[in-house]
Amino acid sequence: MNKNHFVQDWRRFRSGIEAVFDFQGEFIEYSYRKAYRERVHNFLLKIPSDIDGKELKKKTLYYCDICGRSFSQKGTLTTHKRIHTGEKPYYCDICGASFSLNHHLTTHKRIHTGEKQFHCDICGKSFSGSSDLSKHRRIHTGEKPYHCDICDKSFSVSNDLIIHKRIHTGERPYHCDTCDKSFYGSSTLTKHKRIHTGEKPYHCDICGKSFSQASELTKHKRIHTGEKPNHCVTCGKSFSHGNTLTIHKRIHTGETPYH
Repeated sequence: MNKNHFVQDWRRFRSGIEAVFDFQGEFIEYSYRKAYRERVHNFLLKIPSDIDGKELKKKTLYYCDICGRSFSQKGTLTTHKRIHTGEKPYYCDICGASFSLNHHLTTHKRIHTGEKQFHCDICGKSFSGSSDLSKHRRIHTGEKPYHCDICDKSFSVSNDLIIHKRIHTGERPYHCDTCDKSFYGSSTLTKHKRIHTGEKPYHCDICGKSFSQASELTKHKRIHTGEKPNHCVTCGKSFSHGNTLTIHKRIHTGETPYH
């Protein structure tokens, strides 16, 4: 590999692997950090002896001594290292929740104030954070930028890819301390634990009924609103719940799965 080709390959490699960090946000999986370190190490072993290190560093002057990622500003490196240390110096004075980044705290506090300043220009739905809006818009665009390198399945949200890959590895890192059941994702564990605690944190602001899952509240509220977002593409009939649509479609397909 000649000098110019190596520098070009390095830049492509670096931009690609850093994308893993960029889409993780506040939290990044240990397995990804480990994979990153290994890939950087293996790549650097191929450096031709006549390449000046400055050609690779360019303006990225500050390096993380844990994972090897490079930054152009020292403050950005300091913020990044909180991923590894778990430090969360920004506290919500209302509920006590803590965050590693100040802007995450700012976004969180909108939960308490009800402020939703980011609006979808397609459907008008509003969000408290810009990242939530970006994720939401993929519903309309169909964009799924996160790809599984094992089965080629794609996802619109990076965390869904992380959880999906555990299906292939069998890893279930989240354990219930009550019944010892294990789960692929932390949110699934949180939902499961409500079986033991009986917690129902999602409340209907119309009738006051409470639910353990946000999705259950969403479905329930359609009783009040009359919304029927699930449409049959064959006959055009609409339903408030997706499972009702699934059952209905068997009229057209003739499917009888329970025999």
